Amino acid sequence: MKKFFNSRFSLLFSVGLLYVTLSFLTRVVFLIWSASDVDFNFIYILRAFLTGLGFDIAIGLSFLLLYAVYLLLFPERWIGSLADKILTYCYLSLVLIIIFFGWMAEFPFWDEFGVRFNFIAVDYLIYTYEVVSNINQSYPLPLIIAVLIGLVIGTFILLRKTGILRNTFSDKRSIRIRALYTFPVLLIGLLLLGVMKNKQADFSNNLVVNELGKNGVFSFFAAFRSNELDYETFYPKLSDKEAYTILKKTLLQENQQYTSAQWDNINRITKGENESRPNIILISIESFSGDFLKAFGNKNNLTPNYDSLANNSIFFTNLYATGTRTVRGMEALTLCVPPTPGNSIVRRPDNDHIFSIATILKEKNYHPYFIYGGDGYFDNMNNFFGGQGFDIVDRDRGNPLSDKIDTHRYNIPTNEVSFENAWGICDEDLYRQVIKYANKSSAANTPFFQFVMTTSNHKPYTFPEGTIDLPQGDRNAAVKYTDYALGKFIAEAQKKPWFKNTVFVIVADHCASSAGKWEINIDKHHIPAIIYNLPHEPQKIDRLTSQIDVMPTLFGYLNWNYTTALYGKDINQMKAGEERAFIGNYRTLGLLQGNLFTQIDDRKRVKQFSVAEKDKSLSEIKNQNKKLVSETISYYQTASERFKNGKMKNKP
Repeated sequence: MKKFFNSRFSLLFSVGLLYVTLSFLTRVVFLIWSASDVDFNFIYILRAFLTGLGFDIAIGLSFLLLYAVYLLLFPERWIGSLADKILTYCYLSLVLIIIFFGWMAEFPFWDEFGVRFNFIAVDYLIYTYEVVSNINQSYPLPLIIAVLIGLVIGTFILLRKTGILRNTFSDKRSIRIRALYTFPVLLIGLLLLGVMKNKQADFSNNLVVNELGKNGVFSFFAAFRSNELDYETFYPKLSDKEAYTILKKTLLQENQQYTSAQWDNINRITKGENESRPNIILISIESFSGDFLKAFGNKNNLTPNYDSLANNSIFFTNLYATGTRTVRGMEALTLCVPPTPGNSIVRRPDNDHIFSIATILKEKNYHPYFIYGGDGYFDNMNNFFGGQGFDIVDRDRGNPLSDKIDTHRYNIPTNEVSFENAWGICDEDLYRQVIKYANKSSAANTPFFQFVMTTSNHKPYTFPEGTIDLPQGDRNAAVKYTDYALGKFIAEAQKKPWFKNTVFVIVADHCASSAGKWEINIDKHHIPAIIYNLPHEPQKIDRLTSQIDVMPTLFGYLNWNYTTALYGKDINQMKAGEERAFIGNYRTLGLLQGNLFTQIDDRKRVKQFSVAEKDKSLSEIKNQNKKLVSETISYYQTASERFKNGKMKNKP
């Protein structure tokens, strides 16, 4: 070891060792932090740390590969010169900034999501305005920068005091001797980068153990490469005809019949009598977990308005979100489709003119709006909704719609904004826009549908002063403000002439947190939904329901006749035992039915778990229910195939 640290390469090995040490300590901290969710199997934890060490060495060396080549090729006579020192300090300063910034960023990311950097972190690089503003409003950015600079300077001071810098600039060995150091570094680094795959850490059923075995930087680039996952390549399959045969049996409701006997045609005619066509306002509330409601045991009185509305509404008490991101909620509520692997369809290219609830609404002569308090370029929302025929109302910051999107876009003017943070205007201001465009449609005697996306219940959790009795920057405070703004909106809407003929669907996009013990934590997908102001007695729907079923269930209450190609079903038309919920993340997909959860992933694995009634904990079972396995595969396989091959598109 002395030879390594008393040579021209001493700085390279020291920085590499620093990175591996920091990564090891981070792993230890995460293990302690998430101890309550860890299965303490010594062999598994040891394996996680050893696997993680491989990732750490691979990434540590990748940071230093260029420097290793530099040390090899830099002329011997110039070693220790001013040019040598400037180049070394500049390169390693950059490396240290990346190392320390990545290290510091891992902790809030783990706190929020309970995993290493994944596709969410990749997305954050794209939408710099929202992300940088959010960081600036959520964290003491000047302090973070100062700490980052201090760590870099402190590292160089330590390297100087230990003599490592002196050795680096004084050892003038020949290029032949330097090659004996460089080539093993290059070989090991490139070999590990070529051999190591993020999937190698996914060896247990425990999410925390698997994530401990990963490296944040490696996971980031793995997610970058696999943001799109082809179902046919990575997931378990049936033959297409078998998959569609199973699907068509499971999709059909009591009041439906297929329009065609063609094996891959899922269009169904839905029969209803005495149709009603009220205005519809669908409010998707950011990160609104079921846990926040009094009905589900919360004692902090955070949602008095929602609780009150629920008591006078159709209240879904056993509803599950399809994913953990806003775009998944949007996908579920508009396309009514299971969460296909990779990115949400909302964020994918060629996602215009898909059969959606907008298709049905337009046939009923509704004017659809998408109303969002930020700039809807974020997560491709404007292009998605515009591509389905929605008019856009958003905080336009100059990001244009795609040229092929034919829709109207209305800017929310600054003089109509009282409060704004990184993600958009406060919910009170947003609801004023809802009323503004409802008034506009009502005056034109046009039935309207509004998809409203809130943002106040999102970090940095800031809102107008003087509205509630909790402090800024706190999650519970943001929930309480969100509820306050909702109550104020409903009170204002009740004064409008269009209120009596307007139905409100108020549902969460996803839960506030997805971290937990398993790769998919079912309890972290439990969300509330209500259908308010229907001419119907208040009702609790306690049956298991998927987020993709909310709108088809509403259409059922309205007694609509329509043709559908949606995967969502009217919960009131399902036979006992048919209830199911689709739950997934960008790699792992699952189907919950009864007390069984069937899970498939991008390693073509199929697992089945029994689900505890009380806390939704999972226990893997070996004797799998083959029927549920086939149904799970058929749902996800056909949904992926239909989008990929354009079968979801509206036919002219």
